[in-house]
Amino acid sequence: MSIVRLALMASTVIAVAAPWSSARAAEAPSPLASLDWMSGSWTLTRGESVSEEHWSGADGGLMLGMNRALRAGRVVMFEFLRIVERNDSLFYVTMPRARGETVFPLTERSARRVVFENPDHDFPQRIIYWQEKEGELHARVEGTMNGKATGEEWVWRRAKPAR
Repeated sequence: MSIVRLALMASTVIAVAAPWSSARAAEAPSPLASLDWMSGSWTLTRGESVSEEHWSGADGGLMLGMNRALRAGRVVMFEFLRIVERNDSLFYVTMPRARGETVFPLTERSARRVVFENPDHDFPQRIIYWQEKEGELHARVEGTMNGKATGEEWVWRRAKPAR
């Protein structure tokens, strides 16, 4: 095969691939991808109480989560969670005890901190996740209950994946 023909073939491949690669390079990263630091299995033990939270990766515009609290080996609370991406915005959706969902829109995001708020919800009105150091996941819920400001906070440690 001649050098001229090889050069022509190479320029054709480059011409066909160039628009595709330029379009891919120009795509903005998904807003959800910035929360990938939350993914994984997390656990916290306080005496006879165990709290665990599990988050899937940030793929396909959806992160799936689950939270479970146990006391003396018995489930005392659980909820299904998800963070969804809609029109370049993020929404935290919770379903305590798998009943009814409550949506909390994103109000603040930085490299390792995210805040979701729903001022119309009874409690909590604000959900915050952050990571101060690798291997830990912090979470806080806060708001007003019975006219009084209140909140609760967890610091989970990375755990082995759920069995």
